[in-house]
Amino acid sequence: MLPVDRRTARIGCAVVFGLVALVGCSTALTSGDGREAVIATTETPTTTAAPTTTVAPTTTVAPTTTVAPTTEAPTTTTTLPVNIIKVPVLDPPIGALGTSDGAETARLQNRLTELGFWVQSADGDYGLTTRQAVMAFEKYMGFDNPDGKLDEQTATAISNIDLRPVARADSGTLVEVDKAKQLLFFVVDGRTEYILNTSTGNGEPYEEPDQNTPGEIQRGISLTPNGLHNVNRERPEGWWEGDLGEIYRPKYFVGGVAVHGSNSIPNYPASHGCVRVSVPAMDWIWESGIMPLETPVWVHDGA
Repeated sequence: MLPVDRRTARIGCAVVFGLVALVGCSTALTSGDGREAVIATTETPTTTAAPTTTVAPTTTVAPTTTVAPTTEAPTTTTTLPVNIIKVPVLDPPIGALGTSDGAETARLQNRLTELGFWVQSADGDYGLTTRQAVMAFEKYMGFDNPDGKLDEQTATAISNIDLRPVARADSGTLVEVDKAKQLLFFVVDGRTEYILNTSTGNGEPYEEPDQNTPGEIQRGISLTPNGLHNVNRERPEGWWEGDLGEIYRPKYFVGGVAVHGSNSIPNYPASHGCVRVSVPAMDWIWESGIMPLETPVWVHDGA
């Protein structure tokens, strides 16, 4: 994996995952050494002249005990990478709640937090950030049509997963944007601390009026550029009128492309190139200080 510090990322496939198709671990095998007993045999003496006295050849005494080769069973040791964290299976499991509110939803919110999926609070209200977190989990698991509703498949997976989901980066402190999964990861000292639902550039060409310069037309391709970038400017307060529409409290990392709050974060790429998160999530990013200026931002296609 590629090392990542404040300016570089070490990318690893240490995403081996004991999930429902998630992450894995490294296993070292050791085995005992074998020893075989060797029985020496006496060579027949060479006779060149008949001796006056015949000396009987020396006979090597056979060993009373032959040591059998060691046949100990191989010892298997399992060592998890430092970024892989075991979590307990949830007992009792969470049922298929749909989008219902209540005590079970509070359990779901706590479980999502335990797994690293950011939720605003565990208040039992199946609101925006809970639905975004469930959608992020469904995306991570590769489920078809992730919609943020807790159906039977999603409830079973959330209850039974026993390894905390991880980003590809396993060192350094950075923001990782996985365009294949449509997820944003916060990695701190090599460990995946938070996972957010996101929507990136849809790859389509666009031709739209410039919102800030009447009469001008913005043209381009809706791409979120791959590579290792860094946060280089930001706007801390409220909504801003970008050239292609309103964005909330943006943190720019390459040109006009930013991580910013939005009222629309679907389960597919939908932006002009920016990395969208929910408005409450963007407020948390600012208030927590988790993404200051110069933070590395690694964007990739998941391959």
